[in-house]
Amino acid sequence: MIDTTTVGAPKTVFHLIGSPRRSPTSQGGAINNGSGDDRQGQGGTVTEKRVREQSKTKRPPLYRVILLNDDYTPMEFVVDVLKMVFHKTHAEATRIMLHVHQNGMGVAGVYPFEIAETRVRTVEELARQHEYPLKCVMEKA
Repeated sequence: MIDTTTVGAPKTVFHLIGSPRRSPTSQGGAINNGSGDDRQGQGGTVTEKRVREQSKTKRPPLYRVILLNDDYTPMEFVVDVLKMVFHKTHAEATRIMLHVHQNGMGVAGVYPFEIAETRVRTVEELARQHEYPLKCVMEKA
């Protein structure tokens, strides 16, 4: 606080901006901050408490993209689709293709809904363009 006095003038007390306001007594009592606001029982520094909320981002539900076997689509085409659409290595694509061939279906990948839906459409569009009956579906993981 800056105390300015002049002869014959009343005493004026200024608070610096950003400086904490302290009570005249450490045990409470009236606080006169010069604004006409007399508060009782609020000794010490006036502070503001901030609480940070931690929001956890919820993960989107996942969906399995499943290739269905048929008797007409060439194995090489299925491997190419797995490499191009699902970004599998040649070895991974071959393993998945053989699993589909032997078991009637196989999981090509697990993705959030929008990605799974796009990959299903892409596979079916490629199969249609090449006139193969390859089917692809998605189910909740």
